[in-house]
Amino acid sequence: MLSILKGPKFEQILQKARANWNDFTPTKENVSTAGIDSSFNNTKFQGIELWATTAVSIKSDGEILVDLHESGLGSDTDLSRIASKMEIDACEKTVEQVDLVLMDGSLHSQFMTRQSALDAQVVRTMNKKRNVIFIAKTSNTKKQFENLGSLAGDIFYYNHITNGPGFSEIFVEKNYGLDKIISSTFVRLSDSTPIIKLEFLGGKHDNDEIKSIMNKLFKTSIGGYPYALKLAHNNCKISDKELGKMVSLLGLSNEIGSREVLG
Repeated sequence: MLSILKGPKFEQILQKARANWNDFTPTKENVSTAGIDSSFNNTKFQGIELWATTAVSIKSDGEILVDLHESGLGSDTDLSRIASKMEIDACEKTVEQVDLVLMDGSLHSQFMTRQSALDAQVVRTMNKKRNVIFIAKTSNTKKQFENLGSLAGDIFYYNHITNGPGFSEIFVEKNYGLDKIISSTFVRLSDSTPIIKLEFLGGKHDNDEIKSIMNKLFKTSIGGYPYALKLAHNNCKISDKELGKMVSLLGLSNEIGSREVLG
């Protein structure tokens, strides 16, 4: 297990990571930015499932641009797929309204999982103004150092080489076809903040573009993370308490309470 953290192989990977890293301190650039996120929740009683999904697009100043909601009764509903579709719908309605659109999560997950039916809409929306970026706080991808026998995710090694701001060389993946090329970079916006992963559609991105994006993100980031995405996350959460209110409105609360009555 310790081979992950020390030894010749580990040092070799760190050496490669250092070679890939570009020190860069961003400067604040004034742009309008929106963050997009979705969530879902459900509760079950007597074989019935009450579910709700929501997606929100919100600017870093708190202005809500898009607020989508869906709910229903039924079982075996693919809520993650519904939420993903709503995110893309929100993105489609947002791209013309701001300079930069930030999607929570990974573009890879759109192209490699059950959301594949939404691929065409994702590609069309991202190509419309080329101002959409997927941003992830965590990443398990092990692509950049796999030829050196890496055991941990790529982000692990970049976190070990520096605490300063900068970005890794752009990594291009063509696994999903020529219209779904993904370019990615790991970025730290300021000293001693977490590294985040940025993903772009297409293979024609360069270091100057990454620097420009970092300047735009830096203006409205807190603790190295875009504030618009934090707002989006907080505004789209569906709590159990809110589901409880829906249950009451639908007149189902007696059904849920029946077991307690019998007890």
